[in-house]
Amino acid sequence: MGWKNISHGELNDRSEQHTRRKGTKRILAIPLASALIIGAVIFLAVGVQGHDNERAKDVRTNRLGWGKSTSNAVKDACSSTLHPKLCASSLLSFGGLYSEAGPMEIVNAAVSVGILAVEKAKEQARSLSRPGLDLRQRGALHDCMEMFDNTLDQLNDTLSDLHNTSFWSMPKHAADLETRLSAAITNQYTCLEGFHLCKGDFKQDLNGQLRYVSNLVSNSLAMVCNISDKANQGLGNADSLSNRRRRLLSKDFIASDDEGFPSWMSAEDRRLLRPPAGSIKVNAVVAMDGSGDHRSISAAVAAAPDQKSKTRHVIHIKAGVYEENIEIQKSKHNIMFIGDGKDQTVITGSRNVHDGSTTFDSATVAVTGKQFIARDMTFQNTAGPAKHQAVALRVGSDLSAFYRCSIKGYEDTLYVHSLRQFYRDCDIYGTVDFIFGNAAVVLQNCNLVARKPLPKQKIMYAAQGRQDPNQNTGISIHNCRLTADSNLAAVKSSFPAYLGRPWREYSRTVIMQSYLDDLIQPAGWYEWAGNFALDTLYYGEYLNMGPRAPTANRVKWRGYHVIKTSWEASQFTVGQFIQGNSWLPSTGVQYSSGLI
Repeated sequence: MGWKNISHGELNDRSEQHTRRKGTKRILAIPLASALIIGAVIFLAVGVQGHDNERAKDVRTNRLGWGKSTSNAVKDACSSTLHPKLCASSLLSFGGLYSEAGPMEIVNAAVSVGILAVEKAKEQARSLSRPGLDLRQRGALHDCMEMFDNTLDQLNDTLSDLHNTSFWSMPKHAADLETRLSAAITNQYTCLEGFHLCKGDFKQDLNGQLRYVSNLVSNSLAMVCNISDKANQGLGNADSLSNRRRRLLSKDFIASDDEGFPSWMSAEDRRLLRPPAGSIKVNAVVAMDGSGDHRSISAAVAAAPDQKSKTRHVIHIKAGVYEENIEIQKSKHNIMFIGDGKDQTVITGSRNVHDGSTTFDSATVAVTGKQFIARDMTFQNTAGPAKHQAVALRVGSDLSAFYRCSIKGYEDTLYVHSLRQFYRDCDIYGTVDFIFGNAAVVLQNCNLVARKPLPKQKIMYAAQGRQDPNQNTGISIHNCRLTADSNLAAVKSSFPAYLGRPWREYSRTVIMQSYLDDLIQPAGWYEWAGNFALDTLYYGEYLNMGPRAPTANRVKWRGYHVIKTSWEASQFTVGQFIQGNSWLPSTGVQYSSGLI
């Protein structure tokens, strides 16, 4: 499997696998605060069953000024998490709750505990910076500081939303909360992964604190899921918790329109994505010949509005090959790139892990600013297969969309890092794990094109990185074509190709109504390391076509599924899998569930 597996797989050491497999079944017991009991007698029995009269714990909580009812409420809330002992101990030592705390107060406290832990971890990482560090060490620490900042934003936004959310309104807000908390967990693993080739003890120094933060955020995520489930039941919604587990998704999703655009896009953004590009109002023009406002894309981005602007800022990038590394930072919202066409407007770079970059920092274009849109252009990394991980496009931008774009690289081409993303009519080229990450992402009507890898390498279309069973993340490939480029097609029998492999323990990838070329092996999917994740992953296929569509010879893993109903498959469409902030904006377009 080579050293590549260390880069993605080292985090999944055996001790972590053991820890994270324990308690994966969520025990659902959450009491209501006394103020809610009058209106929710149906939950009373659940709260009573969770009471624990251990005298030692009563003594401890009384010393902290807690009442017995509060300690029981904390214990019940924590019983739904993957790390109940850590959950209870962290909350009991927090001191920010009062004697009649209910589930909403407890989850608020859990997020607050996570924020304090992130701040402590950030300070620990900062203390490791000193003169004399090499390129890899500096890069890994830089990635970590960015991840900590992003996590603090996500947790503070979560806390702000929780303050404005009641128990009964939780189902309406759950998907946004779950998305942010899912991303916050992913950030800790991204930080740790950056140290896999570093000299010294950096990884060991940060490992414990990062896992601690990840587990605390996991506890908050489990509580949000649990409260939403209980509120749904109390409101008489038909969607029971068992169905939620079956669906492996959160609730209250939003539909897509007949053109496949997710409904969280405003009517204006949909018009921007529809041709003709010439009719779009442009705020800035980039042209290499000096005929525009800027000669470089970086300059145009730097001049764009900052401070989370709510107004769309359109940058037209004229035809040309722009050798730049671009970053759309988290403070720059609503940026849009418009090119003159695939392979006409090209942004290219060659950063790679072999030459000292981290995977995260190797991206030619990196986007974290919310609601980014790009259309009619190419993102590429030309490092080549011998340089190993070399990202063309990295996206951690919530509610982002890419339309008629080409994304070209070899190993790790498209890094769908986190949050909600949508790709329509795009061409994505690569060799090993060339679509990877832990976003909630749908690729629709795309061409996924395998290239010729290094000798003895196996081609992997996807490597999804879901670490926690409560994360609402995964890769959905819908109505796409999985084929080989011309260089590989002539020798495809020499390079086994697979649909994907599990980067993390709860890896989730679904391929449906897509064309599967004969370069793909009959088994379909490939192991990461022995039996790792084969029982806990979720890989699904539904009504695919082409020479490798038959599933009779597929892997026999417990986590592999041949999806048999349109109801189950519809959970992974654009409309159901990517949830947004508004319901069916006025576009004048008929909405559909998303299956072809």
